Parts: sequence; C-alpha cells; structure tokens
Amino acid sequence: APGDDRAFVIQEHHARSLHWDLRLERDGVLVSWAVPKGLPADPATNHLAVHTEDHPMEYLTFHGEIPKGEYGGGTMTIWDTGTYDTEKWSEREVKFVLHGTRTSGRFVLFRTRGKNWMIHRMDPPVRDPFPDVEPMLPTERARPPRDASAYAYEFAWGGRRLLVPVEGGRTTASREHPWLRELAESFGSRTALLDGELATLGRAEILVFYDLLYDDGQSLVDQPYTARRTALETLDLAGAHWQTAPSWPGEAGPVRQAAREQGLPGVVAKRLDAPYEPGPSKSWLFIPS
Repeated sequence: APGDDRAFVIQEHHARSLHWDLRLERDGVLVSWAVPKGLPADPATNHLAVHTEDHPMEYLTFHGEIPKGEYGGGTMTIWDTGTYDTEKWSEREVKFVLHGTRTSGRFVLFRTRGKNWMIHRMDPPVRDPFPDVEPMLPTERARPPRDASAYAYEFAWGGRRLLVPVEGGRTTASREHPWLRELAESFGSRTALLDGELATLGRAEILVFYDLLYDDGQSLVDQPYTARRTALETLDLAGAHWQTAPSWPGEAGPVRQAAREQGLPGVVAKRLDAPYEPGPSKSWLFIPS
C-alpha cells in the first residue's frame, strides 16, 4: 500500500559490475537509479545515475542472492536506509534530503540523456580530498640507526612502486593491471589510497602493500607511521596477486639477516612517529643487505 513517500533504501549490488541502487518511495513504488560509483561525497564531483525500472515496496528490506541469469543477478546487501524529504520532483529533476544511518544531506538528480541522469551533492563535502602526493622514498645509509627501537623494519623488495587509489569500488590502476579490479571491488564504497610495490616472489608478480595514505574519507598523510600501519593491517589485504608487507618494530638485525638469506636488496627502517613525506625522506632509511 502507498506510504507517505518518505522511505528510501540504498543497496550495494555486486552484479555484472558493482553499483549502488538508490530507491525512493513514490506513489506506492520505489523509483530507482543505479549509481556505479555510489553517492558523491563532494559537490565538486557528480556521479552517473542510470534510471531503471520501478521496484516494488518489498525491496525496501530485500537483501540476498539473485540467481545468475536473472535480471540483476548477484549479491545485494542493504547499504543504508531511512527517510527522505522531497524538495522537487519532475520528469527531469528530483531534489531531496536524505536522513539515513550512513549518509545524509541534500542531493539532486538531473536527467542528461535518455536513462542517464547525474547525481549532485548540494551540501559541503563530507570527506577529506584525496591527497595528491608523490611516493615517500628512503634515504640510503650503510648501517641501521642507533635508536633501533624508534623504527619498524620491512624488507626492501626491489620492485616497482605503485600508488593505488580506490573509489566507488574501482581503481585507475586497473588500466595497467586488470587484476586489481577484484581488489577495488572488495572495498565497496570505502575510499582508500594504498602505497605499495610490484615485486616478483617465486616467479609471480605480487603487489606488496606497506602504507595507507587515505582511508574511508580521511587523509592519513599527517598521521604517524604507527597509525597508518594499524589502519593498513585492519584492511586485511591478502589475495592471489596482493598481500600486506610484514613489519617488525625494533628488530633491525634479524630482518636484515632474513633479507640477506632471501636474496633481497636490503631492509627499510621506517620511523614510528613520522608522517608520510613525499619524495626522499630521512624518516625512511634503506639499509643494504
């Protein structure tokens, strides 16, 4: 039965390609748009929203597996739900205010061509901008620092550096490395900027992640290494083509010996209290094996 045209739901939909379904109650049905990158968090960036068929009110609470081969086949989960206020509703423009658990604010949907619409956030941004940084590089020295307990020690992999931005379940790094699409999709709506290195381990190319510069709307570049490392480990990144680099605080000798035994070029000592400093930095020290 028709309600008061105030309910909404956003569903995370892992179908042929990841997207989010925005559904607004209107005249007894849920008017729906598929939003490939999710709702924009910044008014400076509009996101595509494809107008799809109306869905029944039962979809307000629907989650589960849609069989492959059927329309929308894949896993659907409820990402957010709540109420909304209508400010304007026409065939070409829908202006509304969301009151959800995970998202809130004023948005406008406007039609561009055919089923293609755009969604624009009308409120101020709700997250930090992505940091525009160059990789932090170690300074070489012959021996470990004297204050060894002030550093964490990691293997120097001897690979190629790669920064991986993730937004809306996608990453631009997949243009060169298509296998990163799976990693990006696993993040869902979570935004991130990962720092790592493409290394050859046992004849296989593995992306080894060892720093996190941006996480879920917050820039971490000014945070100390310990905070960034804790956030990175929380992501639990482990897959066929990527892994989280091990790190050992205060253990210079054993890590350097292990690097030597495994034929690695050396170790990198990372100062525990240091922020992320683009370019060469004395807070990261490369110590040859």
